[in-house]
Amino acid sequence: MKGTVGELGEFGLIRELTSRLTTTPAVRLGPGDDAAVVAAPDRRVVASTDVLLEGRHFRRDWSTAYDVGRKATAQNLADIAAMGAVPTAVLLGLVVPAELPATWPTELMDGIRDECQVAGAAVVGGDVVRGDTITVAITALGDLRNHEPVTRSGARAGDVVAVTGWLGWSAAGLAVLSRGFRSPRAFVEAHRRPEPPYHAGPAAAALGATAMTDVSDGLIADLGHIAEASKVRIDLRTAAIDVPTQMLDIGQAVGVDPLQWVLTGGEDHAIVATFPPDVKLPARWKIIGEVVNPSALPQVTVDGAPWDKAGGWDHFGDDGLEPGE
Repeated sequence: MKGTVGELGEFGLIRELTSRLTTTPAVRLGPGDDAAVVAAPDRRVVASTDVLLEGRHFRRDWSTAYDVGRKATAQNLADIAAMGAVPTAVLLGLVVPAELPATWPTELMDGIRDECQVAGAAVVGGDVVRGDTITVAITALGDLRNHEPVTRSGARAGDVVAVTGWLGWSAAGLAVLSRGFRSPRAFVEAHRRPEPPYHAGPAAAALGATAMTDVSDGLIADLGHIAEASKVRIDLRTAAIDVPTQMLDIGQAVGVDPLQWVLTGGEDHAIVATFPPDVKLPARWKIIGEVVNPSALPQVTVDGAPWDKAGGWDHFGDDGLEPGE
């Protein structure tokens, strides 16, 4: 496709974007009308939304439009899975400059579509607007399938803390890219396109998870949300947390303790949950700590002590590029 978004025009761009989409049985009415219609057999809809801003959440010299599409979709669908729900649909809000090559938003849509297919969802609509800065807003929907949602407030003393998915890979990839390198490729790709374990969320709910979240802002930060909501102290055991050899090598090369990435690096979108101690967990889950006791000062400790190093993400508390990009 040649030309710019401005030359293509709003309705031409919409036609190009919607022509690339696929559907699922849950979609009763897709793009093209005033609103979409998505089946909700559970009669409850789980919903989440995120906004990605160029220069704040992604850089076009580091990630392709396809990468950005996969990443933007993954972080929203991971939120759905972390509630114990099955992803069903995605809506896209897109702001682009008129001079942007028309291939960029179409490749973005390819990434969104493909990530939806991984999770079993579909793009059902959205909006495009002209603006000075590329902004990608994703709203994701999900179905609980007759289960109760797994919130952050259910952790109880004696529960084990278990995780499935990658930890620290995206942060290590960001460190590599920030220093002008493109390898080790596995870590760079983990940063560009996270791979949330979508099916683990509903499976955890079925196993009896008492609290759950995805790791978007960092393991300590996100478990801190569970600790606060549940009014407990959570203790992590570093001896139980795997640090890959290649991550150790990257840490040595850039002068960073890789445990920092594992504990505070965000945007891998692993699923971390608390479970009753007698639950038999599948091999994909790794027990990394426990809920210690009810606490008037809810917190996450590491090997019994408060974590006193920087880390975790606060959108209004840090300058520069967000950990995920």
